[in-house]
Amino acid sequence: MIARIGLSAAGALALATMLVHAQAQPMPKGQMPDLGRPTRPGDTAPPLDFGQYFIGAWTFEWDAPEGPLGASGRITGTTTYKKVSDKTFEAITEASGPSGTFRMQEVITYDRDSRMLSRQVTDSRGFSYTESAAVSGDAGGIYYVYMESSPFAYNGHTVRMKHNLRLLSPLNYRVAISVADGEGPFVNYGNPWWRKQ
Repeated sequence: MIARIGLSAAGALALATMLVHAQAQPMPKGQMPDLGRPTRPGDTAPPLDFGQYFIGAWTFEWDAPEGPLGASGRITGTTTYKKVSDKTFEAITEASGPSGTFRMQEVITYDRDSRMLSRQVTDSRGFSYTESAAVSGDAGGIYYVYMESSPFAYNGHTVRMKHNLRLLSPLNYRVAISVADGEGPFVNYGNPWWRKQ
């Protein structure tokens, strides 16, 4: 009987601790409204609310292969998004990898009505590019952005990049990156995850 009471009290204490922590850290909400029923064919996602989703700090890890942008190895860092105006946002990435530290600055324009997103990226390693694409979503609340950069010169190469963003939940998104060297084919350049802090 005493052992049962002890276990019950320990369980109650653990549950109370979890509830207090859950109340202090509210879970972010997805952007698909609660329909009060299972989704059906024809249900569509609302336009992405870029600020609600992205604003804040995100950490990432990226196992990059060798290519025209540098040596292979792990790249880690933080990307911080902030709102500049109703349709303009800034993202600053501070990262380190096999070639040392670098910084990327992005100016992002997003028109919610047309669902169009564009990025102007400046990388401290010595290159910059632009890209744009439509933002689509599905009834499960997942959003997709498929972008291809303008060609840019870096270390004697003409480089093109593709970024396939999948916004999977309010806490993480994944980017499938591919790179083409000159007129060559696009090859996989890694699939890093960004996780909200």
